Amino acid sequence: MSTALVTGATSGIGLSFAHQLAERGHDVVLVARDRARLENVSDDLRAKYGVGTEILVADLSDRAETGKVAERLADQARPVDLLVNNAGYALKKRFLDNDIADEEAVFDVLGRAVLVLSHAAARAMRERGHGAIVNVSSVAGQITSGTYSAIKSFVTVFTEGLSAELAGTGVTATALLPGFTRTEFHDRAKLNMSRLPKFMWLDADRLVTDCLDDVAKGRVVSVPGAQYKAIVATLRFAPRSLVRSRARTVHRPKGRQG
Repeated sequence: MSTALVTGATSGIGLSFAHQLAERGHDVVLVARDRARLENVSDDLRAKYGVGTEILVADLSDRAETGKVAERLADQARPVDLLVNNAGYALKKRFLDNDIADEEAVFDVLGRAVLVLSHAAARAMRERGHGAIVNVSSVAGQITSGTYSAIKSFVTVFTEGLSAELAGTGVTATALLPGFTRTEFHDRAKLNMSRLPKFMWLDADRLVTDCLDDVAKGRVVSVPGAQYKAIVATLRFAPRSLVRSRARTVHRPKGRQG
């Protein structure tokens, strides 16, 4: 039986990862900020799937707490075979309207934590000769919508580079690029998403299933949903001036996952 570690594991995509990995027989290390929610998820997974669970309370905007998660990933006595870097949130206002401390905090969660945790996991996995890393990026990383897009772009390119570095080691790295996904994310942020066409919504469980299938196939980039596959393919060839002009009015929602 192998072990998976999931950050942002108490809601949305992270919660779906936790359930599907447990259903497949993985023990699960759950990472999030809220101990009560972690304990509820942990109890649920043990009851439903009979797997072992462990909780780590950590705010990944805090470097010391991120370090504790990295230490868990590096522990060869308790190996983690799959890392899912999912924790994240977004700031609603534009970059220049935000306090720089808020921008630094979101950078730490979305970018630095992915860097630090991937480094710890990949080194331990490489030494053992097997393992997988999933870094949850976003289709937003393909456009120019403030710092959220910029950091998600980093996550995608970083994962591609890590995958190349790990080639031949038995360890894989996959960037997951979801679009709009039905989770509690938007409700918690009190956002009205009624104008978004229904066909643009993804189902979190289907998204995670498709991603895990891509991981098993060794794919470096996983884009769930035919509509988003088409969007990403189009953006790769679109003039950047056009991409910038279309993104000027786009705002990311405020909220957190984990």
